[in-house]
Amino acid sequence: MSGKTKMKRFSITDLCRIIKAHPLWDTSHEPRVTSHTFFSGVSIDSRTTKTGDCFFAIRGGNFDGHDYVSDAFAAGAVCAVVSRDVSSCVARNASCKKNTQYTQYAQRKTQYGILKVEDTIKALGDFAREYRRQAGFKVVAITGSVGKTTTRHIAYHVLSRHFRVFQSPKNFNNNIGLPLTLLGANPEDQLIIAELGTNHPGEIAYLTRIVLPDIAVVTNVHPAHLEGFGDLQAIIREKLSISDGLKSDGILIINADLDQLVAACRAKGIRVVTFGKSDNANYQARSITSDGLSSRFTINGTDVYLPLVGQGNIENALAACAICAQLGLTVDDFAQAVSAEKGLTPVSMRAELLQIGTLTVLNDCYNANPASMKNALDILAYLGSSQKRSTERSRRRRRLVFICGDMAELGQQSELLHTELGESITKAGVQLLLAVGRFAGVTAQAAKRAADSIRHKMQIKCFEDALSACNNLQKFIKDYDIILVKGSRTAKLEVVVEKLKSWIVNSE
Repeated sequence: MSGKTKMKRFSITDLCRIIKAHPLWDTSHEPRVTSHTFFSGVSIDSRTTKTGDCFFAIRGGNFDGHDYVSDAFAAGAVCAVVSRDVSSCVARNASCKKNTQYTQYAQRKTQYGILKVEDTIKALGDFAREYRRQAGFKVVAITGSVGKTTTRHIAYHVLSRHFRVFQSPKNFNNNIGLPLTLLGANPEDQLIIAELGTNHPGEIAYLTRIVLPDIAVVTNVHPAHLEGFGDLQAIIREKLSISDGLKSDGILIINADLDQLVAACRAKGIRVVTFGKSDNANYQARSITSDGLSSRFTINGTDVYLPLVGQGNIENALAACAICAQLGLTVDDFAQAVSAEKGLTPVSMRAELLQIGTLTVLNDCYNANPASMKNALDILAYLGSSQKRSTERSRRRRRLVFICGDMAELGQQSELLHTELGESITKAGVQLLLAVGRFAGVTAQAAKRAADSIRHKMQIKCFEDALSACNNLQKFIKDYDIILVKGSRTAKLEVVVEKLKSWIVNSE
């Protein structure tokens, strides 16, 4: 994440009060920071820090922001929030004669304030919460096992035609990214659409109390991150905790097609607005047809054309429509905005259909769990059947290829769920399976057993990692293949898609 925000000006003195900071100063001189000193942005990355920023020193897995406080000051930061002593690092870097920025910093260092807290990530969240309270914008917060980003994307596409809207940059959905989303909005923005992600209990409850949503959405609940949760009921409890931060007049939107989710809401006495294909859904899809690349359906009697592939995107569109309706738009407003003429496009690496030379590639490699894998395989099978019909006269047979990576964070059910995936791959009619990773190897074994049992011809090859797969692609991929690329982030399968693209560039 870039770590740079574009918030309105805020007093450093007020920041100290909000995050309960103990001001430290980098020299024994009297501090120059006064109640009239302001900062105009927040940064967690010294490489993107701008003049007038407040730098939060975040400790991560690979880097510690405390080591870069002097870099942030040299770049123009007016204060830094830290959780440990940084005076030695600041002095060492500031005295470096080879860097004129550090020399200039050393000459001006009494102008800079260092604010000490127990936990800089918590301080970032505390400040974002207060900033959100003071701002005039409304907030839509979206969580769910799958579909969060695409639902946000569709809702933003529609709502930005009626309001000044800011949305989460990329996957800013955790205890660092969510505060940066709130702080990243322009002062004149009217609406923020944010994502809330989780991989362990309590995370959504913490995030929702920072974002304080006016509208909260649970797109769906499926087995995902089981390593952290254990079972589906725990995941349902976690997702529904998004309601803990709802404003008193807030609205919770859920998927009516998931009986266990609906029952959990009833048990908690939560009033909800629903979407889905069920008869009792408030925003209901009917008369669904699809050509593999797009869908047509009605929402409460209004015709909708959705230029996105897959049944899963119908669910995402329904959730987005329910969001828009709570903000005063009609279903007709929604239908007009999502039509092809208005330019709704897929999110990168999420059911993104690419034409790479003669290859048709379904790039869905951003992440994976059992539900999203099934949806992607359904799309692949549909693409195969529609392409088969369109090429019957030319007698060209197009193979279905699946480049499959591991599904991460499934805990004790990893082998079982990867085995079930192998059976689904066979049912989808995949003819070439390239398995990448340890658990994808389990999937390959299950796919072979299932294919042998029904005498389905499937070529299978396993690779240790994405680089190995890239180095061998030309041995297996043929012209006119229809290729699904999907796995969890740990599989890094985006490099496979880039490798396929490079073939076309190099051939030109």
